[in-house]
Amino acid sequence: MPDAIASTDASAPLVPSFQQAMEITAQWLGLWEGGELSDEVLADRVAELVESRDGARGFFVVALAGDCPLMDRLPEPLVLALRGAGAGVVDLTARNLAMSTAMALHHQRQGDGGQQAGSERVQLRCTELLRLLEPEQVKDRLETLLAATAGQGEDVAFLQRWGYDAEQQAAIAAAVLAVAEA
Repeated sequence: MPDAIASTDASAPLVPSFQQAMEITAQWLGLWEGGELSDEVLADRVAELVESRDGARGFFVVALAGDCPLMDRLPEPLVLALRGAGAGVVDLTARNLAMSTAMALHHQRQGDGGQQAGSERVQLRCTELLRLLEPEQVKDRLETLLAATAGQGEDVAFLQRWGYDAEQQAAIAAAVLAVAEA
């Protein structure tokens, strides 16, 4: 692993590739789960990692889809770090909500209960995280996603790129609305 990625020097920018971000996240989560990394230290490292788009993408791929319970219990320092990261984290979490919701339906149709359960777990984790992020940013981002499920706005291309059908888009709309339910 390159020294720039593992650096603890606060002045050294952490700009990992997507692959490096996934690897470092897996390493950090293993240390955290083993009690070798505190909630606070993990939150500081994640805050730095999610400053870049690839860093954030790598973090969320591993943290949302993995078996580590981090995203199920969301330590307060991590929530604060992710909130502080701003709109980029809100955007990726909303996109992950949409994708996991659509994929859960796809796996259900294919009769693949294991993959369906994994997608539903990601969906739940995204829902819970969105409820804890900055409310106005979440509201604005989810309104854009909801509009796309009705064929309007910026996210129409996102939904079309993934080829989501009407039933998947309806499921995404329901998942977006479920974020507001507490």
